[in-house]
Amino acid sequence: MDWEKFKAKKQWAGDVKPSMKRRRVGHDYQGRCIYMLTLVVNQRRNLLGHITGNGIAEPAVMHLSPIGQVVNDAVLGIPDYYPVIEILAHQVMPDHLHIVLYVHDRLPVHLSRVIGGFKGGCNKTCRQLGHVTATLWEEGFNDRILDRNVRLRHLIDYVHNNPRRFAMKRANPDLFRVQRNVVVGEHTFSALGNIFLLDDPMLVQVQCSRSITPEQLAVQRDQCLRQCENGAVLVSPRISEGEKVIMDTAFDLGYPTIILRENGFGQYTKPGGKYFDACAQGHLLLLAPWEHHNRDIAIKRGQCLTLNKMAWAICNRRDSSF
Repeated sequence: MDWEKFKAKKQWAGDVKPSMKRRRVGHDYQGRCIYMLTLVVNQRRNLLGHITGNGIAEPAVMHLSPIGQVVNDAVLGIPDYYPVIEILAHQVMPDHLHIVLYVHDRLPVHLSRVIGGFKGGCNKTCRQLGHVTATLWEEGFNDRILDRNVRLRHLIDYVHNNPRRFAMKRANPDLFRVQRNVVVGEHTFSALGNIFLLDDPMLVQVQCSRSITPEQLAVQRDQCLRQCENGAVLVSPRISEGEKVIMDTAFDLGYPTIILRENGFGQYTKPGGKYFDACAQGHLLLLAPWEHHNRDIAIKRGQCLTLNKMAWAICNRRDSSF
């Protein structure tokens, strides 16, 4: 891989995700596969409905607008045009749409043609009903390809839980400050950043031996970045030099990361420098299993092993909720 060309292709400005117009290089988009697709309403307008409830004491419920109902019906109608496609799950949100679909036999056209037809059908129906006069959807779509690192049940749960996550963020604006006693599986952490990254269905541990060769590191780095390109969230204590290279590269490219750290958070801890922007954009979560201290001490080997075991447990826990 030409690393400089790869890195240059992944740069973007502002908070626009590069994945919205990116397809996986070399993937057969007519072949048998399972995808999670995300389509965004033009200019992020809340045209598809609204959500009630806070996701905690009150269930979060998505109420479809007339346009949202058109979109919902159009999703369910995709198999009428392409019988080889099965809709496994979908969730209409106020300003975007998630679809999990299974292509169980070869498509006669590229998947992008299928989605293009779906978008066109939505636009036509909405115009006929007098709901919109311009294009409903933003250009392109994001696809996440199911592979061995994503459990289908987790992916479907992630889609169905979107209203709950939306409601919790809206009802709890302080979620991106330090939170105590966050239980993940069998472990308890203090957390700073986007805690909803823990709910991602594709968490991938990054662990590198201190004796890793440059060639081995390059292979592992490129593999992790390809997983990031397909929607993965990397998880690591970022201890060894190899782990730092991989995690920092993914971070600098704007991919979401979860970092476990030895030192906890003080009462008024806030992310600094580039971590501040990453937290504000929802790209970063810092987890600390131990209390905060002001000592400048080197991390111990036993702590390193424990943090790596915790990273493994986070990525391999059975349920998809934190």
